[in-house]
Amino acid sequence: MRSAATRACRRSISGVRTMLELADVHCFYGAAHVIRGVSLKVQRGEVVALLGRNGMGKTTTMRSIMGLAPPQVKAGSIRWNDMSLLGLSAHEIAARGIAIVPQGRRLFPSLTVTEHLTMLKSPRASKGWTVARIFDLFPRLAERRHHRGGQLSGGERQMLAVARALMIDPELILMDEPSEGLAPVMVQHLEQIVLDLKREKLSILLVEQNLYSALATADRVYVMETGAIVREAPATALTQKPEQLLRYLGVQ
Repeated sequence: MRSAATRACRRSISGVRTMLELADVHCFYGAAHVIRGVSLKVQRGEVVALLGRNGMGKTTTMRSIMGLAPPQVKAGSIRWNDMSLLGLSAHEIAARGIAIVPQGRRLFPSLTVTEHLTMLKSPRASKGWTVARIFDLFPRLAERRHHRGGQLSGGERQMLAVARALMIDPELILMDEPSEGLAPVMVQHLEQIVLDLKREKLSILLVEQNLYSALATADRVYVMETGAIVREAPATALTQKPEQLLRYLGVQ
């Protein structure tokens, strides 16, 4: 059992608590070794971006955190508020305060905006975020509250995917490629939403192909290549290594 001194070491010098911690995580799809010793941390109220080219293991990392199978986590640890998440189902992890905004939104085309927001029966759901508060944050969704998921634009669907995640009143949101397929004006709107949530002291782990969108919101970044973390840096420092941007992200 960890001592109080050991637990205290999990706090940064500034006193900010580490909420999510992956340590030497290895994941497999069948016999394929996809994630190779990934270690990362997300602190309370922090936006962390996980960057890399397609196929580097970013979404697999998100799925492993959320307890979605595949992949299979065969080594390492995933801890949330110093408790292990390994072996828990996705709904058990969600009940502990972690929500996911999946790649592709994964909405129900036949359900209305309001139905998407009221379908969850989480014990956490009444603690903070309500439909009225969601509509204050997303006025466009208030206007479209009676429209079905299949009738929404790409930007509106992304707003709804984020709003649905908020309805479990999470402490951490995993966002997988939130800007994918959005017009530039909607990307900017999404960036502002992320910053608004950060001010609410929510922690966010963001997988993003759009480097400049990630840098607009993130405090720190991890860069992945072939299933491993190859660089960790403050977001403001990443652009100081243009040769690494080109190598790992294909950006000049």
